[in-house]
Amino acid sequence: MLFLLKIKRSLCQMNKSDVVDNFHGTEVTDPFRWLENADSVETKKWTEEQHQNTEDYLNSFPDRKYIKQSITNRLNYEKYSLPQLIGDYYYFHKNSSLHNQPIFYRTKNLHDTELEIVFNPNLLSEEGIVALTNVTFSKDGKWMAYALSRNGSDGREIKVKNLETCEDYPDSLKLRRHSSIAWVEKNNGFYYSNYPILNGPANEEASYHNRVFWHQIGTSQEEDVLIFEDPEQKELAYEPFISNNNEYLLLRAHNGPQPVSRIYFTELEKPNSFSRLFEDDKANYTFICNEGDLFYYLTSEGALNGRVVAINFKRPQKDNWIEIIPEQEETMVSVTKLHDYFIVSSMHNVNGKLSLYTMDGAFHKEVPLPDHVTVTGVGATKTKEEILVAYTSFFQPTQIMKYQINKNELSAIFTVEAPRINKSEYETKQVSYPSKDGTIIPMYLIHKKNIALKGNNPVLLSVYGGYKISKTPTFSPEIMTWLDAGGVYALANIRGGGEFGQKWHEDAILEKKQNTFDDAIFAVEWLIENNYTNSKKIAIMGRSNGGLVVGACIIQRPDLFGAALCLVPVTDMLRFHKFTFGRYWLNEFGNAELTADHFKFIYPYSPLHNVKKGTAYPPTFVTTADCDDRVVPIHAKKFTATLQEVQSGPNPILYKEQKNAGHGEGKPTLKIIEEQTDLLTFLFKELDVELPRNENS
Repeated sequence: MLFLLKIKRSLCQMNKSDVVDNFHGTEVTDPFRWLENADSVETKKWTEEQHQNTEDYLNSFPDRKYIKQSITNRLNYEKYSLPQLIGDYYYFHKNSSLHNQPIFYRTKNLHDTELEIVFNPNLLSEEGIVALTNVTFSKDGKWMAYALSRNGSDGREIKVKNLETCEDYPDSLKLRRHSSIAWVEKNNGFYYSNYPILNGPANEEASYHNRVFWHQIGTSQEEDVLIFEDPEQKELAYEPFISNNNEYLLLRAHNGPQPVSRIYFTELEKPNSFSRLFEDDKANYTFICNEGDLFYYLTSEGALNGRVVAINFKRPQKDNWIEIIPEQEETMVSVTKLHDYFIVSSMHNVNGKLSLYTMDGAFHKEVPLPDHVTVTGVGATKTKEEILVAYTSFFQPTQIMKYQINKNELSAIFTVEAPRINKSEYETKQVSYPSKDGTIIPMYLIHKKNIALKGNNPVLLSVYGGYKISKTPTFSPEIMTWLDAGGVYALANIRGGGEFGQKWHEDAILEKKQNTFDDAIFAVEWLIENNYTNSKKIAIMGRSNGGLVVGACIIQRPDLFGAALCLVPVTDMLRFHKFTFGRYWLNEFGNAELTADHFKFIYPYSPLHNVKKGTAYPPTFVTTADCDDRVVPIHAKKFTATLQEVQSGPNPILYKEQKNAGHGEGKPTLKIIEEQTDLLTFLFKELDVELPRNENS
């Protein structure tokens, strides 16, 4: 192993460049800038050598095939999405076993055993690298616009299908990122948004100037009509919607994942005469429904945990707003109008909660959900006495249930049971611990019952902490393999997410971002102090923004971890905004290049720039994907090369770049199995975990 590390270091040193950037008087070296050129001979050679070293390492573990089989077995069950009622049909995705992509079906009766295939993406690629990522129906259910993603890219191709004849039309719209689609009542076309089509290499302007277009069925994309643009607000992107009464075209304008938005609207008869609903850039607004000119929104305006308001488009001033559902103690996640009710999905201490309110805002009843679940959606049925509910938990894949409102009862629509799981053997509990500044952070712990607390259990800590995204109970087959081997799975709800509303998010952005890393580090210290584990037996895992958290934590406290999984990470916090749509993250992290004050708080935690020579960093596995156009591979490449160059001692620093894959959405089953096998192989080897050999594996 030490020999391999020496080889890697010599290769990196041979290719180091003398790039130096000046940030407000501070010179910052970037010796591996050359790795940003993915097409260069040097970068390709570096990547191939990394892959070979990683494969040699993983193949040296004798139980790698056993791990792969265990994960494959646990993934081999029927999986359903929440059915969507459109006209006479229920539409849903189903993967009956181990298909690379789920198949899209429809049926008039959810209890029918014979289902009609609407679209099978598996027929488009033997490797399963084409995914159906979005479906939008016309008002009468006769047409379907659907989005295809290739190789996990955020780019989309929009196609059109006639659902009466099952005929695919020749329409093909190339989108550089996803867009909502708004069908008009006449069914002759729809509105969508798009960024300028690239005719050459991408530059920083390529992620700006989102615009709204009209597409008429049966015409080419070149004929689409520009409906709305705002060159003065080039950073905004737009989501078009049609009001329930088919009178208004609405645009929700936002700057990427920032939880702030504004609303534009126009009468459909005057598609080029948009007005702004109100002058407010400090809150988020999500359209629920409308009754004539009265529009219902879920908003954070005046309510950091969310509230529902009714706004009359004829008198939109805030003094005229009607509060329908006031702010609650819990965070409102979403609000849906079904039949004669508002269905409010919220979280109580990171536990899913579902409540029904009448249209005037009166509380009706709470849906009796199990403990420790995440509500993933609600839907209508053909009767007003029932709704559909989807939820998941650590030990249950997504369950599709029917909720009978009058009886206050839940019953299964589809029976979904993951194989080889005896839930009675495990326990789920929530603990809490103080972070560095005294803030109390909740954390889930999942493990076998009656484990011994002698400070030597293998623990896998999962973190995220960003973009107001909440990390909640979710089923993962690979985690079940970890638990079966006697491992403990910990999910820390660190700040930066949305588990406790907008304030929880805002307490860990910009100059407060260090709170995210402190919360993660103090989770580890709590687990050690309470005899769950020790620093040699705990691993930290994070994906995307969570990869940033992992990178920052192992740089700040390398002594605290026995292993690290740094997955599709953001690590170059000084230059992230220069690649694809990285500029969307400026509101989260700041702009070190433009603002001296931002540089002062970003530079001290940027993982890439704080690696120190001669430090013994924990065994670290850095992953990315060659088609990831959200968090581009340069972050993982440069971080890996930097760690390898300075690593003191024998701990491996591994790198793997998955081929024909992206940031994660739409990843085929075989690639999921491949990735999870690699990660668990690394953990079992580095933490010296013995695999179980029983019928449940």
